Amino acid sequence: FLYTLKPLKTQDTVRHLKSIDLKRDIMAATNNQDKDNTMECTIRWVGPDAGMSFLGESGTGHAVLMDGAPEAGGRNLGPRPMELLLIGTGGCSAFDVVMILQKARQKVTGCVARLSATRATEDPKVFTAINFHFVVSGHNLSQAAVERAVKLSHEKYCSASIMLAHSATMTHSIEIIEPGAPAS
Repeated sequence: FLYTLKPLKTQDTVRHLKSIDLKRDIMAATNNQDKDNTMECTIRWVGPDAGMSFLGESGTGHAVLMDGAPEAGGRNLGPRPMELLLIGTGGCSAFDVVMILQKARQKVTGCVARLSATRATEDPKVFTAINFHFVVSGHNLSQAAVERAVKLSHEKYCSASIMLAHSATMTHSIEIIEPGAPAS
């Protein structure tokens, strides 16, 4: 699978996303749930009229709609649960990479993590291979620093990718872009 961001479907969602202070929300999520090393969430089936749509709410009060493929009874109203797992893994790792680069006093201005994954053909259809491609932009970034940040994320800090590495082969690649240069 190769996941790319698609345009949001509703103006309400766009307005809501623009109003979020991401740094505050990330810090609140980290502070609230990591104090006792537990996390909680609630998943609710939206109901028979919504096919296979489920609303997931995190312990920090954030919600996401998940849905299944039409051939499985879904209505394609949201990402599949496995897509969210892959998205979460990419987010976890990208968060680490940016934080590590900032602590190393690198002048990072952007980070995109593109993940592609292969799943088993038989149930349980776990991820069997995941490739992380990081496109990191900044002023005079050290390739060694970016490589170190990716390595530290995947070997020490990113809980999601470390967990998935028990069933999937992980590969990584990086691309460094100076601001103003065209992205690939």
